[in-house]
Amino acid sequence: QVQLVESGGGLVQPGGSLRLSCAASGFTFRSYAMSWYRQAPGKEREFIATITSAGGRTSYAHSLKGRFTISRDNAKNTVYLQMNSLKPEDTAVYYCNAFRNQGDSYWGQGTQVTVSS
Repeated sequence: QVQLVESGGGLVQPGGSLRLSCAASGFTFRSYAMSWYRQAPGKEREFIATITSAGGRTSYAHSLKGRFTISRDNAKNTVYLQMNSLKPEDTAVYYCNAFRNQGDSYWGQGTQVTVSS
């Protein structure tokens, strides 16, 4: 049974940091590129970052590069998203995604991040 379980979300003040984790099971994690997305209320799901299966390359949404960092630990079947200098507009549900090819992709249930004073 495939599972992607996000954790690490919560309430943080503007300017603060959070590190999200996404623990994977039920598939060969090291064979999949991993990505983070987010969806704010009333908005489309938005791409944040992706990391290749071996972790050698990363790519970011232009507007978020420099504040967010994606990484992975294939020994722990986990992908991370370090988020710094958080802003109220970063408030959203954050999702991880595993992708190998068309039709072979999985989503987690999401974790809520709220940035507010």
